[in-house]
Amino acid sequence: MTVTATPGPTGHPGYSETLPRQPESAAVARRLVRTALAAWGLEDLAEDAALVITELVSNASDHARLESIRVIVSRSGENRVRIGVVDRSRVTPERRTDSNGDQTRGRGLMIVDSVTECWGADLYPWGKQVWGELRCGKAPS
Repeated sequence: MTVTATPGPTGHPGYSETLPRQPESAAVARRLVRTALAAWGLEDLAEDAALVITELVSNASDHARLESIRVIVSRSGENRVRIGVVDRSRVTPERRTDSNGDQTRGRGLMIVDSVTECWGADLYPWGKQVWGELRCGKAPS
């Protein structure tokens, strides 16, 4: 995981939407991600991207402070798509190192780590953005 004190490049164009901080917002977030990928001709990333945004929204729903979150989809580079969730908590996430036994919760960042090429958190004075990057045209390494 990478934690930085300043935001990274946002790319252009980008897509974003403010949503209620609740698990049901994942469905709206998935639609936004799929819309952005379709606009960029990157539909082949849709399944992995949908999984990443679902996990990030779920984590923000559990751990953020205010009643809303912001979903952001951008091109962080010519061959990269960044999918992120912004919230008002400055607590940085930690990826579990175990499978959490038989429990079905607590594995979100392990999933994000396995699907993305890289992921991290950008800290802001008022909160953070947790993000994952997918590489266009190449499976994550």
